[in-house]
Amino acid sequence: MSTRPSAKRSSPQSRTGQERPGASRGRRAARRTITELPTAFTLGNALCGFVAIFLASRPQNSDLPWGWSPLTFAAVMIFFGMIFDALDGQIARLARRTSDLGEQLDSMADMITFGAAPAFLTVTLVGVGTPFLSHRGDKYFDRLALICACIYVACAALRLARFNIETKSAAVSDHTHFRGLPTPGAAGTVASLVLLHQSLVANFGPQELNVPTSITLSEIGMVAITLITGLAMVSQLPYVHIMNRYVRGRATFEYVALAVVVILLLAVYPKASIAIGFLLYAVWAPTAWLHRKLVGKRRPKVTS
Repeated sequence: MSTRPSAKRSSPQSRTGQERPGASRGRRAARRTITELPTAFTLGNALCGFVAIFLASRPQNSDLPWGWSPLTFAAVMIFFGMIFDALDGQIARLARRTSDLGEQLDSMADMITFGAAPAFLTVTLVGVGTPFLSHRGDKYFDRLALICACIYVACAALRLARFNIETKSAAVSDHTHFRGLPTPGAAGTVASLVLLHQSLVANFGPQELNVPTSITLSEIGMVAITLITGLAMVSQLPYVHIMNRYVRGRATFEYVALAVVVILLLAVYPKASIAIGFLLYAVWAPTAWLHRKLVGKRRPKVTS
């Protein structure tokens, strides 16, 4: 019999089960990369929020690409933050690298992108000056807008803190419903309406929009939506997790047909469709709760 080493010796792993140094270093580097990816995406979410605030603070007549306003770019950055926020959780679950540190970092990033940034977009859109401090530009509407924005930020902080306490685990089964409007949904509602507003102003111009009436109505609407979404975040109303509830698993014919309709609407009317979609999601739970209350009162009591 030949005593030559077996051909298996040429593989990266020896007969004793130990890896060669080169292969071992490569695998450890790959593991480190996978482990650090969720953190990188979470930090990307936080940076998107900061850039959104920075862009919203720029002069609105700035010469930017595609003729977009700084508020438009700021709203888009919030949506990029939503993408990063969705990816970091997915990658963490795939890599099985969820941790308490990741949860806290995720909440901090969400507080910037979905808490502070949307509120700042609202006060910038309605043109709030320096209420309570300036004698010349102190208006009651500016005070109201600033107070509503502060309420939104406070509610976002409370919502994120409550979510960290109530969430049992990172499993998908524990993420099918939310108690209260999730912060990405609230931020998406505000950002999508900002996008729609800026698109209408850019397409029709101030003359066609009749600035004194239309802009005032839009300002009132933005402040009201900011307040409503803020209060919805700290409510007890149940909101469904759309991705985990309807996108995962086998898709039924109804879901496929609805997805096709949504894609067509996004292709034809992207800004209006995004705004309507987020607005419907935000008001769906309050509307359902109000309907149950009204129907319950109208039902006659059955006596034996």
